[in-house]
Amino acid sequence: MPDRARGAELLYGRNAVMEALRGRRSLRRLIVAEGSARQPRIATLIEAAARRRVPVQQVPHADLDRLLPQVNHQGVALEAGPYPYVALDALLRQAEGRPLLALDHIQDPQNLGTLMRTAEAVGAGGLLLPDRRAAGITPAVVNASAGAVEHLRVALVANLGRALEDCQAAGYWLVALEAGPSAQNLFTADVPEPAVLIVGSEGKGIAPSLLRRADLQVALPMLGRVESLNAAVAGSIALYDLLRRRLTAGSA
Repeated sequence: MPDRARGAELLYGRNAVMEALRGRRSLRRLIVAEGSARQPRIATLIEAAARRRVPVQQVPHADLDRLLPQVNHQGVALEAGPYPYVALDALLRQAEGRPLLALDHIQDPQNLGTLMRTAEAVGAGGLLLPDRRAAGITPAVVNASAGAVEHLRVALVANLGRALEDCQAAGYWLVALEAGPSAQNLFTADVPEPAVLIVGSEGKGIAPSLLRRADLQVALPMLGRVESLNAAVAGSIALYDLLRRRLTAGSA
C-alpha cells in the first residue's frame, strides 16, 4: 500500500467518508476493504469517488486495521487534505445573519462532533473554535459528526474573546448558554437576532471573560433531579430553539 501523503488525513466511517466526498477538501484516494465493493453502501462511495475522479484502492481488511487501529472504520477510509478552515471575516460575510456557534474549549471529540452535526442540521452560519486547549477538526471529530462538519464553515481563532467582539461589530448578539444567577430561561427569554450561541466545556463552563462580553445569559430549565446536561445535549437543544424562533418569525 502506498504511504500516506505528507499532511494528509485518513477519514473513516461510511457517513463521514461520503460527506467528505461531497465536500470541499482535496482528496487523494478512497481505500476500501477487499470484497466489500458489492455492498450497496460501499458501491455508492466508489461511485461518488469516481465522480470526483478520486482513485479507489482495494486492500485486505487487515491493512485497514493497521492503518486505522482501534477505530470502527467500517471497511473504508479516505485519504484527504487538511480540513479547510475559513477566516473569520469570510465566515461573517457568508453567514448572512444565520446563527453562529462559538465553543469555549470543548475538548471531547464526541461532544464537538455532535455539536457540529446539530449546527449543520439547523443551518447555522458557521462555527468559531479557539486554536488552543480545544479539539480541532480531527478524523475522530469528522466521524463523530457523521461528516456534517465537511459542510460547515469553521473559523479557528487565536483569541475567542476578540473574535466575539468582531461578531458584535458585525451586528451579532452574544448569547451565553450558562446556568447562574444572571441566566434567563432560554425558552422564555427574548433572544435578539442574529445571535452567536456560546457553549462552554462541561468541566469549567464558559470563561468569566467571555461571560462578561455576553449580551444575554440563558440556561435550560431543569425540572428533574439532575442538575445539568452535557455540553453537546444542551448546546443542541439551544441551537434548535434558535431555529424554532427563526421559523416562527419566517426568516429561516
